[in-house]
Amino acid sequence: MPLIGTAGHVDHGKSTLIQRLTGRDPDRWEEEKRRGLTIDLGFAWTTLPSGIEVSFVDVPGHERYLKNMLAGVEAIDVALFVVAADEGWKPQSEEHLAVLDLLEVDRGVIALTKLDLVDPELAELATLEVIERLHGTALADAPVKPVSAVDRRGMEELLSALDDIVGAVAVDDQKRPRLWIDRSFPVRGAGTVVTGTLLGGGLAVGDEVVVHPEAHRARIRGIQTHERAVDEVKPGRRVALNLSGVDHSQLTRGQMVGGPEHWEVTTRFLAEVRAARYVENLDPRGAYQLHVGTATLQMRFAGIDDGHAVIVTDAPFPAATGDPFIIRDTGRRLVTAGGRVLDPSPGGAKRALRAAARIDPRAAPDAIAAALLQTRGNDSIRRLTAHSRGGRPPDAIEIGDRYLTPDELDGLAGTMKELVEQYHRTHPLRPGVPVATLAERLGVGQEVVGRIVADDQSLQRVGPDVSLADHSVELGEGARAAWERAREELGRGLAVPTIAELGLDPEVLHLLVRTGELVRIADDLAFLPEQVAQLEELIEAMPADFTVADFRDASSLSRKYAVPILEWSDREGITFRRGDTRTVR
Repeated sequence: MPLIGTAGHVDHGKSTLIQRLTGRDPDRWEEEKRRGLTIDLGFAWTTLPSGIEVSFVDVPGHERYLKNMLAGVEAIDVALFVVAADEGWKPQSEEHLAVLDLLEVDRGVIALTKLDLVDPELAELATLEVIERLHGTALADAPVKPVSAVDRRGMEELLSALDDIVGAVAVDDQKRPRLWIDRSFPVRGAGTVVTGTLLGGGLAVGDEVVVHPEAHRARIRGIQTHERAVDEVKPGRRVALNLSGVDHSQLTRGQMVGGPEHWEVTTRFLAEVRAARYVENLDPRGAYQLHVGTATLQMRFAGIDDGHAVIVTDAPFPAATGDPFIIRDTGRRLVTAGGRVLDPSPGGAKRALRAAARIDPRAAPDAIAAALLQTRGNDSIRRLTAHSRGGRPPDAIEIGDRYLTPDELDGLAGTMKELVEQYHRTHPLRPGVPVATLAERLGVGQEVVGRIVADDQSLQRVGPDVSLADHSVELGEGARAAWERAREELGRGLAVPTIAELGLDPEVLHLLVRTGELVRIADDLAFLPEQVAQLEELIEAMPADFTVADFRDASSLSRKYAVPILEWSDREGITFRRGDTRTVR
């Protein structure tokens, strides 16, 4: 179901026109009815002559309520742009047209209203002015239909024009639903209800959803569209969702309901940016607001160059490549620019801006995923899929939970080999680099490290480590002589020298422990394997509930040795400590 949105200067008859077209007054608030002025978003619906059911969103025209207007236009498929024949083009006409142009809304009808207040000649002049003003914008080819909501002149022609345009609108179902919340309220006996325009995919009663950016989890208890209860709803419709598992006080305009695992939030993104046609220069130092979906965020430019920018927001929001947005100068209270998200999670500003031309935000999801991956080199499957609206890069290498480009995998393999070679030079007596260490240094999962080793014959796995295939570990003549002297010292009794007193190089010590020629039981104590067996026999011969003193007396060892030996015994599961006593298991 297409969504038709109004736009135009204040008091040019937008709400009255919607009421005549649908039979429903879009102004909901008492103040709106009292003042005859639209303050917030209004909604209505009707069935066109062709039988197509359409929704309308009516936006405020007054500049004071432009923020509310911007919360309602991102989802529209067709613009109903309103200009009063008796007043002609006005400041908000220009600003609203700029919003539609920046959002690339290229389907629409221009309603020249209040035809009953002007003569035919003035109506003709007003029509020519509108056509001239539309030149060079997305709505340049939109038909102009003079109408009067009072005597209904031109209403049939307007409906017919809308029918023709709406019939050509194809609603895209990407199976990734999102609903930007524009209202949240409690309903007695039902609980929390949120409303918005459903985009990207369908929803059904019982579906689990996530409310971003806070990641509130909820379940859909009920669905209404156009005041009718339904079990499921397709994208492109105005929808009310009854949610369980979340309180209405936690929800507000600007949040987004989406499918689980489908969306990720950001506070920094690369974007395609275009200034409004009445703005000569976009000052990167200005004070700006970002309007995306129904959210309004404070923002700043972290970098801007040649139609691209890195934008930083003061709060997170869910983003994907292709999402449109509007930028408003808060000082001048003026819409100054708009654009689309290119990369929701870019690298450094300079590098990101250099890569901006690679990404087409209007491309198909798979092409977007491929472009993002080419920029990033590797990424988690979940994040890349979320950022590309479900895209899967066709030439990517999938390893574990990540996508990599072939070039990235080759680069990682080269870097990993260098790391292993450097490790061998620094630690020649160790078998290799731990897989976990390599994964951390490369910024990838251990599955990627395993894949590189499997593909590269110059590397090999040695238990939990990776080494060069031709690497061997041997003690040199000097190290072997030092070990023989230490072994002799150790073999003189259980009151062994400390590790420092043995005088072994740390790398030699590490090798001996790894090969089992030496057993380290504490930071400063190590024993020969046969001594460890002797200690185990002494411990197992101890009576029930023995103390450190008991073991000290039985082994003829001082407390300096008895305490660390028994603590080692506890760790090894030989003994169980209870207070000051131990029991052999």
